[in-house]
Formats: sequence, structure tokens, C-alpha cells
Amino acid sequence: MIFFFKKRAERLVTIGFVFLLCFAQPSKAQLIMDNLTDTTLFQSGLFSFYEKFNRLRFSGYIQPQFQVAQSKGAPSFIGGDFPAAVNNRFSLRRGRLRLDYSHFNKEGLPSVFFVFQFDGTERGFFTRDFWGRVYDPKWHLFNLTAGIFPRPFGFEINLGSNDRESPERGRMSQLLMRTERDIGAMVSFQPQRKDHPLSKIKADLGVFNGQGLNASSDIDSHKDVIGRVSIKQAKLSPFLISGGASILYGGMEQFTNEVYRMEKGTFRLDDNPANVGKIAPRHYYGADLQIQIPTRVGNTELRAEYITGTQTSTRTSSESPYGIPSFNGGTLAPLFVRPFNGAYFYFLQPIFTERHQLGVKYDWYDPNTAVAGQSLGEGFTGADVTFRTLGMGYNYYINDNLRLMLWYDRVKNEETRLPGYTQDLDDDVFTCRLQFRF
Repeated sequence: MIFFFKKRAERLVTIGFVFLLCFAQPSKAQLIMDNLTDTTLFQSGLFSFYEKFNRLRFSGYIQPQFQVAQSKGAPSFIGGDFPAAVNNRFSLRRGRLRLDYSHFNKEGLPSVFFVFQFDGTERGFFTRDFWGRVYDPKWHLFNLTAGIFPRPFGFEINLGSNDRESPERGRMSQLLMRTERDIGAMVSFQPQRKDHPLSKIKADLGVFNGQGLNASSDIDSHKDVIGRVSIKQAKLSPFLISGGASILYGGMEQFTNEVYRMEKGTFRLDDNPANVGKIAPRHYYGADLQIQIPTRVGNTELRAEYITGTQTSTRTSSESPYGIPSFNGGTLAPLFVRPFNGAYFYFLQPIFTERHQLGVKYDWYDPNTAVAGQSLGEGFTGADVTFRTLGMGYNYYINDNLRLMLWYDRVKNEETRLPGYTQDLDDDVFTCRLQFRF
């Protein structure tokens, strides 16, 4: 009898602790997509609740930081633009709390997986993940994911912000897929048994609204189809290699007949009335590669990713529209179709021990590959200007729950004949960040 009441008391305390965690801790991170079904990862965390076939886990992180910009009011993709009278700031870049629930069958393989994650900062509270996944119970090869979750495109898009060695994703990633997530459904081929001959291969195919989380609802009936095939880390002595190829085939409905396309180095207007209702393209093609080289003090890592394609946006921005483009008066704005490309490269090197790491990152984004430099003048805007960023920094993994990041981003734009872009902008940024995670 005493044993029975003791167990009941322990369970009540456990439930109370879960309740307190839900409402008292603002934090957590997204996992790399490839690892979401690795059941060994579910065992880490400050608090986990286990039954025979069920696991409930809470995790989170916060990222308080201090930044200094090269000038007041500097435009920035490293945490957002600085206000007009500001060149330094404290901010809470991210504050995540994540709940994972998983159910396992008698063989120890997952059958259902559910995730809820929100982000809370001084800017407000936002849902970041809210999705469920069900696994095929017969062959253990396929799974279906539905809800709000990261789009299966590329490596950087799906690398969690708590794992990334630089402060932010590259400019291209932010403009093409801001917030990284969208609402949709995805079918994946991913063998659950490690002894399966294709266990190193993962293939995803998903259908999404296309506007991402910046939109409160879909704006047209056209959907984005996104696919990715990747190879999980494999040993090719002495290297550890992984990589993948991705495609996004989507677009947006043309609510106006005015569409500008690049032709012979300039924008040409197509104002055919039949354009209304057609689909303007958003087609992306990407490839990525990650190489690790074991050394005496840890793994040296090289990463590369290249993306090219066609982007439909507006005259003054190459960002994917999340609403029907219009002017302040409500008049529909014309669409601009641009060919683009971009890439990023990482070099990561541990020093002394694995807890100390030096990093170098280089990325570029050319939003309009059909024109460059002094050819950018009348008829073009800052949305057509190429930017290159060289980032260098140091990460100190103080312990499993605390990391210090010191990072400097040298941002350089191409010099053009456009007002405001005739010379390099003063928009370099230094970031000092602490990350607390559990």
C-alpha cells in the first residue's frame, strides 16, 4: 500500500513539474531534419517522461546577444536592420521551447511523432513548429509528416539555429525561405532499421502553400512541390561525407497583367491581359556537401551549398512574396522575374580541444544574374544588387548547456550606378552571443 501511494505521489510531482516547465521556460531549438527520426536523440534533454512505449520530452534554448554595427541605421540580415539612431543593441535573438512526443512499437521503432515549438522574444510569441508524423507499420521504410515544419530544401535551411556555428543563415536563405517553415504535407523514404541496405539514403517529397509563416493564409491555389534526396554521413577513409540535392518547383498566381522579365540586360514589360491567372515561376535547384576530417583535437569540417533558379518577387525586393503585391493605395503591383544564384561555404576547425572552435563562412547572393556592376542603373533597384559576406568567429562550448559566440561579419555589396549603392555600405556587424540550452 505504501509503495502504491509513493508511486502515485511521484507521478503527481512529475506532472506538476511538466506543467511548470510548460509555463515557466521560454526556449528550444529545431533539430536537423535528417535526425528527427533518430530515436537516440530523444533521450537527451533536461526533462523526459517515459512509459513503456511513450516518451515525452521538453527542450529549449535562449540566445541573448549584444551587437555593434559599422554605422547607425545599418541595414542587416544579421538579426534585422538597426534603427536609424542605433549602432549597437542588446536583444534576445531567439527563445525557444519545444515539446516532443513519440510513441514506439514493441520493436523499439517509432510509430508516431509529434512536435510543438514556439519562439518568444521581446518582439512577441510565434509558432515555429506544429506538426505530426506517422510511420508505416509494415515495412518501416516510409513516413508521412503534416503541419507546420521546415521545408525539405538544402542543408542550411534545416540546420537548427542552436546548432549553427554562425549567428544567422545566409542572406539568400533568408530571402528565398524566410522562417524556413511552411504549412504542408511530406512523404519521406527513410528506413528505420540501421541494417537496411538503404539506411544511409533519405528522400523527401512535399507539397506546401508556398508563402511560409509570414502569411496568415494562402493567397492562391497554386502549391510548391519540394523534393530532396540526401546521403547520411558515410565513411570514405579518412573522410566522413554527407550531401544532398534539392528542388523546389513552385510559383505564385499573377493577379496583374504586368510582368517584367530580364531580356538583353534590362527588364522588359509583358502586359498581355492573358497574364492574369497564370503562374509566375519560383524554381530553385540546389546541391550541398559536408566533409569532416578527423584530427587529434576533433573534426575539421568543410561545408558547401549552391542554389540557382528563377525567383518571382517585386521591383524593390527579391524576397518571396507572402501576400498579393500591391502599392500603399491598394493598386496591384507588377511582378518581377529574375534569374538568381548564390552559395555558402564553411570552414570549421577545433583548436586545443573540441570545446574551442574557429569558424570562417563565406556566402554570396546574386538576385539578378542577368546584370551586374555599372550596368545597374536606371530601371533597377537594390533588389538587383549582389552581396557577399565574409564571416569569421569563435565558438566556446563551455559545457553541454552553454555556448559563447564571438563573430564578425564583413558585408560587401557590388558598386553600381544606383543611388545608395555607388560604393560599399557601412553594414558590417559584430555579434557577441550566449546560448543557454537544455
